[in-house]
Amino acid sequence: MSIKANWVNFIYTIATGSRKMRLILTPVVGLSYFLFSTLFVIVSLLIDRWFHLPEFPGTPVNVWLSIIFAGMGLTLALWCLYNFLKARGTPVPFNPPRVLITTGPYAYARNPMLSGVFLLLFGLGFLFQSVTLLFIFTPLFILINVLELKAIEEPELAMRLGPAYLAYKKRTPMFFPKVW
Repeated sequence: MSIKANWVNFIYTIATGSRKMRLILTPVVGLSYFLFSTLFVIVSLLIDRWFHLPEFPGTPVNVWLSIIFAGMGLTLALWCLYNFLKARGTPVPFNPPRVLITTGPYAYARNPMLSGVFLLLFGLGFLFQSVTLLFIFTPLFILINVLELKAIEEPELAMRLGPAYLAYKKRTPMFFPKVW
C-alpha cells in the first residue's frame, strides 16, 4: 500500500477506534496544527524583516482590514467548533463526530473551519502589515491544506461516512459558499 493509503487507513482506524486513543491524539494533533500555523506567521514576519520589505497596507487601513478579516475568521472558526462539540466531536480528524455535520456553516461549505483559519491568517497579515504573509505564506498555507484535504481527509471521510459524505461533497463547495 502507498504512504497515502496507509495514512488514510491510520486516521480511519483511530477515528473509529478506542476513545482513549482519540482523547490522547486530539490535543496533540490540535496543538501541532496550531504550531504549524504559527510557524507560517513567524517565518513570514522574519522574512519581511530580513529583506526590509515595505509595510502593506498603511495604517489605519491595516487595522480595519485586520479587524474585518480576523473577526470574520475567528467568528467562523468558533461557530464551526460549536457545531462539532454539539455533535460530540472535534475538528481534529482523529476525533470527529460520528455523524456528518451539514448544519450551521457546514450547510454552505465542507471546510468552513479552514475558511475561518485562512481569513484569520489574512487578518494577521493585515495587522502586522506583512507582505509575505498576505501574498506568499497564507496562499501557501491554503495550498498545503487543500492538498492534504484532497489526498488524506476526503478519502478518510468517504471511507468512514460513505455515500452520505459523497453526496454532500458533490453538492457543497470546499471552502466558500456559492454566491450565485
